[in-house]
Amino acid sequence: MHLHVRHESEYTYDYPVALGPQTLYLYPRAYPYQRLLSYELTIDPEPSRIVRNIDVEGNVQQLVYFNHPTRHLTVTAEMQLQSDEFNSFDFVLFPFDTQRVPFHYPKSVEDLLQPYLQQVSASEKVKQWAENLAAQSDWQTTAFLMNLNQAIREFTYEVRELGAPFPPEQTLTLCKGSCRDYTTLFMAACRSLGIAARFVSGYLLGNPQQEHQLHAWAEVYLPGAGWRGFDPTEGSVVVNRHIFLTSTAKPDLAAPISGTFSGHANSTLRSELIFL
Repeated sequence: MHLHVRHESEYTYDYPVALGPQTLYLYPRAYPYQRLLSYELTIDPEPSRIVRNIDVEGNVQQLVYFNHPTRHLTVTAEMQLQSDEFNSFDFVLFPFDTQRVPFHYPKSVEDLLQPYLQQVSASEKVKQWAENLAAQSDWQTTAFLMNLNQAIREFTYEVRELGAPFPPEQTLTLCKGSCRDYTTLFMAACRSLGIAARFVSGYLLGNPQQEHQLHAWAEVYLPGAGWRGFDPTEGSVVVNRHIFLTSTAKPDLAAPISGTFSGHANSTLRSELIFL
């Protein structure tokens, strides 16, 4: 499958401002079945410098610097990818005791996974809910993950373009939320049972509700399978219609554009996402 996406974000200020460094997470991550064919980043006003690097979690990070006041900032990322079909369940969980939850990771990877195992947002209510779902899944790891996906899929979806994800217990109590709320709840439920989970931000082709905005889903680390994606908004595993931009242990670090400006001005944001 050939994927071609154009993502434009425009910030306008009612008075001239001095832009601080802007951090962009708008460059696709590499996956075995998905490769980048072309990428173009256009920024207005023209930056004085762009530094491209790899952040602490392996994401492509672009740091953009400016040296002149401006009343606007437009960032456009256009990319083309080849995304091949693959079998999301083509793996064997090993060691075999990881086929049931809860389980312990091999010591060789457990220390590396600690940021993705922290239960800072997994309340007792979320943990009890996760344990009930696990029991209904006969404590089978893969069955639990799919049932968790489906359970959240039944919630009422709401579009909420701005703001941090709601606390997982709030999403569970209200049974509604946005894709980032669903993802954060999915992560908390997994971590409460000892499964490492992280937040992924990117794009999704094929869902009219999601095609025109950023999308979020989760990845869990399964011994023998590595990082595997689950999309609770879709109620399915991640397939070749997803484009990965960034993954992180902390959802608040996944913003596609973040930075500061100095000056007495109000700002507005217009964003457009198009699959071409």
